[in-house]
Amino acid sequence: MLKAIYDWAMNMARHRNAYWALGTVSFLDSSILPVPPDIIMVPMMVARRENIWRIAAVCTITSIAGAYLGYAIGYFLFEMIGQPLLDFYDHMDHFAAFQEAYNKRGVWIVIGGGLTPLPFKIVTIASGATQLDLLSFTIGCLVSRAPRFFLEGALLWYCGPWVKEFIEKRLALVTTVTFLLIVGGFVATKHLF
Repeated sequence: MLKAIYDWAMNMARHRNAYWALGTVSFLDSSILPVPPDIIMVPMMVARRENIWRIAAVCTITSIAGAYLGYAIGYFLFEMIGQPLLDFYDHMDHFAAFQEAYNKRGVWIVIGGGLTPLPFKIVTIASGATQLDLLSFTIGCLVSRAPRFFLEGALLWYCGPWVKEFIEKRLALVTTVTFLLIVGGFVATKHLF
């Protein structure tokens, strides 16, 4: 079954609508979707090694655009949408302390959240809800998201053929580790915020 899913992801990565799918997932990951864009981005980079930098750029641009949606949810719709989303991720009870930390270190929180596997939507919604100034928010998004996606691209560029072979030989291990990182990111946000 894992092999079939892997083959599907590799075929999808070569599909003519792959960039649209990547952009959509990347955009929604920064605002409402609990699925990181890496799930589509990494297979695309492995399948389309010659387009790694374009793929990283698409992921970066759409992630930052989606971050503005998350910010808008927090800023304009916090009580109606933002608060229920934070409740869904079980972060509402820690929000007062989080808001105070934002007043002191907002840009650093955005940078930290954007570089790590923590759910970025929590950071973007909280940035809007705490009314972090938009310039600091934008700088934090750029300084974190671009290096994250381009670093993954650089690793796959230089290690691409080896990575593809490693993934194909150890698909169950790679899938398990990826799943644990995603779950770990959610657990970490629950305890950090």
